Amino acid sequence: MKRLKQHVIWGQRGSFILAATGSAVGLGNIWKFPYITGENGGGAFVLMYLCCILLIGMPIMMAEILMGRRARANPILATAELCEAAKVSKGWTVIGWMGALAGLVILSFYTVIAGWTLEYLSGALQGRFDGLTGESSQALFDGLLANTDQMLQWHTLFTAMTVVILALGVSRGLESSVRFMMPMLFVLLLVLLGYAMMEGEFVTSLRFMFSFNPQDLSWEAALTAMGHSFFTLSLGMGAIMAYGAYMPSNQSVGQTVLLVALLDTLVALVAGVAIFAFVFATPGISAGSGPGLMFVTLPVAFGNMSAGLVIGSVFFVMVMLAAWTSTISLLEPGVAYLNERFGLHRVLASLLLGMIAWTMGLGSIWSFNDWAEKPFLWGKTWFDSMNFIATNIMLPLGGVLIALFVGWKLRDEHLLHELKYESSWLLRWWRPVLRYISPVAVLIVLINGIFPVLRGVFVE
Repeated sequence: MKRLKQHVIWGQRGSFILAATGSAVGLGNIWKFPYITGENGGGAFVLMYLCCILLIGMPIMMAEILMGRRARANPILATAELCEAAKVSKGWTVIGWMGALAGLVILSFYTVIAGWTLEYLSGALQGRFDGLTGESSQALFDGLLANTDQMLQWHTLFTAMTVVILALGVSRGLESSVRFMMPMLFVLLLVLLGYAMMEGEFVTSLRFMFSFNPQDLSWEAALTAMGHSFFTLSLGMGAIMAYGAYMPSNQSVGQTVLLVALLDTLVALVAGVAIFAFVFATPGISAGSGPGLMFVTLPVAFGNMSAGLVIGSVFFVMVMLAAWTSTISLLEPGVAYLNERFGLHRVLASLLLGMIAWTMGLGSIWSFNDWAEKPFLWGKTWFDSMNFIATNIMLPLGGVLIALFVGWKLRDEHLLHELKYESSWLLRWWRPVLRYISPVAVLIVLINGIFPVLRGVFVE
């Protein structure tokens, strides 16, 4: 599979760290991880999660980066070229194709949800949260979900925001954007933390998040930790492999992966402490997770604090940045493929794939109103079906295949050049873990994710 364009390499070593962290830090860091931490053992869960990061997330992330940097190509061409170099079946190229497709599917519904953050940022700036109660906040969110035109407007805008960044190019668009957006995200997060320390129930939040409760650990908690340690690092969707192709050759992969994993975890924990400090300081609401936490509970908290307009605006700008850095990573593998394989200008490639994702996103919008009672697959709406296919099947399957391909099919000579800056102990443990532990763990995550649907199909 020949390419018509060659890859550029980012000029600054920090660019990959910021880009990969931006891809990893998404909505799940803000509305999911803090709550599952508090509910599953607090500090004990964090320790178990960090072990899962070391044994699952980091080894596979290293493998993805090595594939991209070794081939200096997008995920589809990278897997094809590595298959040829290793003299193995071209069937392994499914890794690249599935990753790029999964990213496009996820982008189609991610921009819909990310669009909600723009609506709520607008609401925060206009002071629409003032005096909200739990009931009125739920009504506000339900009104947004019922308003197809409004959701379409924000979905279109967020898709356009994503397309523009990628159309500007790898250096002027992608690299420049993450070097601006990620530091801003960190600053806004610190602002929220500072206000939470001064005005929120900071100590109560710390206890909820970090009280060491090993009695709350369970098999379900272990599965949750395993799943999140894989999904949080944007693995299996081609984004990390695509970014790895731009990574300088003299940059340590192991140190970089460790830093990205730590930053991703730190952002989630700090965001959780700040969020729940606000929640616990507001009478009549309780801790939760998912869209309900972000779009129902927190607006009530912002509407009942003295600096709610400012803090609410800061929060939703931060969430918007987290979503934006994630959406550009979802589209990059496909754009890079069209550009390198067919010579299609990045502007046209970004527009083409952006339009495909935008069109698919219409089904997700209608899933919350007109199509809410119209199941697409397995009794699920279009939105839930796309989410299930991409996150429960394609991503973990891709993770298993990456671990097996790099762990077993690539020979040492294909990897040693990329690992020359790594410590000897890392070289000793990484390949065995990638071969024997990571794929088994992700396979368990895959089976656990699809089992409820399979059980429903066979029972029926």
